[in-house]
Amino acid sequence: MRLAPALLAILACPDDKGPLFYIESESVLFNPRLRRTYDVRDGIPVMLIEESNALDDAEFERLNGLVAEQRIAPTFETGT
Repeated sequence: MRLAPALLAILACPDDKGPLFYIESESVLFNPRLRRTYDVRDGIPVMLIEESNALDDAEFERLNGLVAEQRIAPTFETGT
C-alpha cells in the first residue's frame, strides 16, 4: 500500500529525527544511519523505536542496494 506524499514529506526517524527511505516493495521505512527499519502495516507506519527492526550487515547492504537501484529519495532533505 502506497503512503501519501504529504505523509512521507513529514516522516522522520523517532530516534535520530533524520530522514527515512520508504521502500514500498518491502513495506518498510529504512534508516541507514541507525541500520534500522520501521514496518508499514496496512498503510500505517509503525514509528515506535521498540518495534523497529535492527539490521544485520547482509540486510543493511540489500536495502541500501534497493534504495540505490530504485533511486528512492529520502522523506525530506536535511540541508547538510
